[in-house]
Amino acid sequence: MALVNERARILANAKVGPNLYLMELASPRIAAAIEPGQFVHMKVPNMEAHILRRPFSVYARDAAAGTLEILYQAVGFGTDHMTRIEPERAEHLSGAELIGPVGRAWQPPADARRALLVGGGVGAAPLFMLCEQLVGAGVRTDVVLGAQTEAALACRARYEALLDEPSRCATDDGSFGREGFCTSLVEEALVEAAAAGEPYDYLAVCGPEPLMKIVAGMAAEVGVPCEVSMEKRMACGIGACLSCVVDTVDGKKRACVDGPVFDARKVVW
Repeated sequence: MALVNERARILANAKVGPNLYLMELASPRIAAAIEPGQFVHMKVPNMEAHILRRPFSVYARDAAAGTLEILYQAVGFGTDHMTRIEPERAEHLSGAELIGPVGRAWQPPADARRALLVGGGVGAAPLFMLCEQLVGAGVRTDVVLGAQTEAALACRARYEALLDEPSRCATDDGSFGREGFCTSLVEEALVEAAAAGEPYDYLAVCGPEPLMKIVAGMAAEVGVPCEVSMEKRMACGIGACLSCVVDTVDGKKRACVDGPVFDARKVVW
């Protein structure tokens, strides 16, 4: 589908964790077309002095209702401003202008039978629609989540409502699940699956770049196809400005249109 420029009414905007917020938007045309892993480029309301849009991965969508959900972290001026947008004032603010759906979606193998999804921090959100897709297709799907604290595992409940098995979790402070990084849980999952004679044939990871690099290396060692979703600063969001370049074995690629999802074997870390 061609890119759509759609004015989306803000339906909800609530804090769901430490500096984590969930925004729901009415965006019927984009909600009908977006695929797991794609994103929207948002012109944030009442930020006329800041002309650049902000890219946000889509956490969830309801095509029938025409809605999108975005999980975002307040880290700078733009996202801090977003936390103060009140839904009841959304129409007065003329909503948020979105360009989408943008980018390359997750592309699991058509014959995948078992998948492992790894989400670090807010990186859990861009994987959720993929999880829905895989579960809906009958693919046995396991999830590993990592965050700084239990409160920061904002996506955990929604994943566990979808999965047969609880997600494996790790927190930096040990407040939930294993203490430390979630990479040890990924290694265990890969070993256990192989030992049981049911190895993974697809792995997807999104989160901090060091996490993705480590998990991509683990996948390569055991021969499991792996995709990563690369986060880069973007200006135009449509492939024109070259501000979001990712180094790959095939040369420099644009995260906005050649990605954000890449074959992990092709990324030059």
